[in-house]
Amino acid sequence: MIIETQPTPDVDVLNFFPPQKLLPDNHAEFVDSKSLRHSPLAENLFDIGGIKSIFFTPDMISVTKEPQAKWETLKPQILAEIMDFITSGQDIINKTAQENSDNIVPSIISLLNARIRPAVARDGGDIKFRAFEDGIVFVEMLGHCSGCPYAAQTLKEGVEKILQTYIPEVKEVKNISEKE
Repeated sequence: MIIETQPTPDVDVLNFFPPQKLLPDNHAEFVDSKSLRHSPLAENLFDIGGIKSIFFTPDMISVTKEPQAKWETLKPQILAEIMDFITSGQDIINKTAQENSDNIVPSIISLLNARIRPAVARDGGDIKFRAFEDGIVFVEMLGHCSGCPYAAQTLKEGVEKILQTYIPEVKEVKNISEKE
């Protein structure tokens, strides 16, 4: 089994792409011992040590390590845990946890950090979450993106589509300057 990895501009975050879907259409983030009870895989990964948070999407596991931890040590252990877990056939998220997952804002922030900010950073910019109101995600475009003529296209064709794919409650994404 081949699991691809992708570094991000944040040296403490590494994305893992298993060869099969992890979740049907959901996402989940694990940052503390209480949330870990909802995912046996997250629990196994945290048991390695040096892990700060884990974010699951249907096709990706984004792992944030503690600053003092080293990827040279963690990466092989994480890969082994993911492979073992996938071959076990268990559900990544307990069914009751999936049914009770209604924490939209943390999910939006996690998805922005794991998937969107690295892409925007490659172009010399940044994007920050500012609010979620009535299905609209308000973000602030920073750096080279703040005055870029393509910023509106990036928001609609990139950010909005990604957020809507993973979070059906998101109807639209707007730059904070558009907030009335």
